Parts: sequence; C-alpha cells; structure tokens
Amino acid sequence: MKIIVTGSLGNISEPLATELVQKGHSVTVISSKAERQKDIEAIGAKAAIGTMEDADFLSATFKGADVVYVMETLGTGAFFDPNCDVIAAHNKIGNNYKQAIEQSGVKRVVHLSSIGAHTDKGNGIIAFHHNVENILKQLPNDVSIKFMRPVGFYYTMFSFIQTIQKQGAIVSNYGGDNKEPWVSPLDIAATIAEEIEKPFNGREVRYIASDEVSPNEVAKILGEAIGKPDLKWMVISDEEFLNGLLAAGMNPQTAKGFMESNASKFGGVMYEDYYRNRPTLGKVKLKDFAPEFALAYNQ
Repeated sequence: MKIIVTGSLGNISEPLATELVQKGHSVTVISSKAERQKDIEAIGAKAAIGTMEDADFLSATFKGADVVYVMETLGTGAFFDPNCDVIAAHNKIGNNYKQAIEQSGVKRVVHLSSIGAHTDKGNGIIAFHHNVENILKQLPNDVSIKFMRPVGFYYTMFSFIQTIQKQGAIVSNYGGDNKEPWVSPLDIAATIAEEIEKPFNGREVRYIASDEVSPNEVAKILGEAIGKPDLKWMVISDEEFLNGLLAAGMNPQTAKGFMESNASKFGGVMYEDYYRNRPTLGKVKLKDFAPEFALAYNQ
C-alpha cells in the first residue's frame, strides 16, 4: 500500500515508518526539516518536505494514498511561548488535516489521539485531542478513521529528572498506590502498523498501553535504576504544582492545562473510558525503559 506518515522521524513515526517499509509498503514521511530527507531515505521511505500548517501541501502529498497516519505536534517550545494558544494551534492543524483528506480523496485514516480524548471537560490540556477527533469526525461517512488513544508516554518521565536532582524526589500533584497506564512509543508504532494492515470500518477507537504501575512503583523502579533505591514520589497541591510550572516559564494556559490533566488521573475523568475499553498491554514494560531513564539522568 501507499502510506503517508506524518511526524517526521519522531519517537513513534520513525519505528512506524521503518516497520511499514520492512513489510513492503511504499511509505512517504512528511517532515518540516529538509535536512531529515537523507535520514528518511536511509530507512527506505520517501521524504515530503513541508508543514502540517500548510493544507495545500498536505492535500498534494496525501493524493493517491491508501492510508494516511496523522498526528499533531507543536514542539515543546510552544508550551513556553507566552503568545502560543496551544489549543487553537492544534485545532488549526486538525482542520488542515480534514481539508487535505477531503481534497485528496483519501478514505482510510489513522489518527494519533490520546487517553482522555473521550471528553472535553475535566481533562485539562488533553481537551485539544477531543477537539481534533471531533474535527475529523466531520469528514464524510465514507472516510474510515481509526482513533489511536495511547496513555502517558514513558519518555515524559524525563521531566522528573530535574526535581529528583534538585529535591531528591519525583514531585507531582497526584500520586499514591493506584496503578495507572504508561506506554512506550515502540508499542504505539507496532499497534498502528498492525491497524494499518487490518480492515477499516467506519469510526473506531483503540487504546494503547504497555504497563500499569502506580506512582510509588514508578519511584521504586526508576530509583533503583539511578542508584537511589529510596526515591519517593512526593505529592504537592495543585496550586504548588501550577506555580512550579509557571516559575519554569511555561505559558499560563499550558501550565494550567497540565495541572488539570494530572489532577484528573485519580478520581477524575482521565482513565474512565480507558478502563471501560482496557487494551491488551504491549511488550515494553517500565523496567525495560528504566535503563534509558538512568542514561538520561546520568548525562
């Protein structure tokens, strides 16, 4: 099949494109950086250089494709840009995808969404995933869409490094012994590759997770990996957590959104639909990720 992959050679898109090429598909990877062309071609894919903010470019690139995989990203810098409305920026990308899919005639779409996208209330910054899902649902009924909803990514745990080094603990506005799901980008890529090759039928949702561990178990596993077996996960108030993000330079909209997203994990709405549609867990466990965390911690 002819497949278009957005997301350049990111944490999900690179292993996804690599697997699809190895399975014999014709893969085009969209990247905004011309210098990535050689790397894209090195894995056996074609490069299309342009941005997800350019609907005409997307439409031309999507034309003739059997399946398109779409995801939204702004880059971490956007979260610290005081002039960036993160929600509006993602909505714009979603509308660009919708326009490009309609104009190109593509009938099969895989969309990278997120846990928490089942609602627009009480989920903080995750609300933009709900918005984009609804934008894509406005496409004609003959366009089949698979909404992939991964849970929290392991690599977001790299943000723990700063507080471990400064305060000797993982610090957040939730914690405890309740298990929560986490996922490896490798398991996400493998699941998407699997879904691309399966039949498409209307609008479908699939959750993706690799492991289910509690915050206290996270502290124990990561602590042992970095030589701090007594590492604790410390819970602070929503206000303290928000003030910490603001002090780090995060823009107020995003900081408030992250605080609300965390607060919704236990006793809130974040995981309610996940547990109603609990997936089979993937291969990459937290203990498999821990050495990677330790490497980053010790750099």
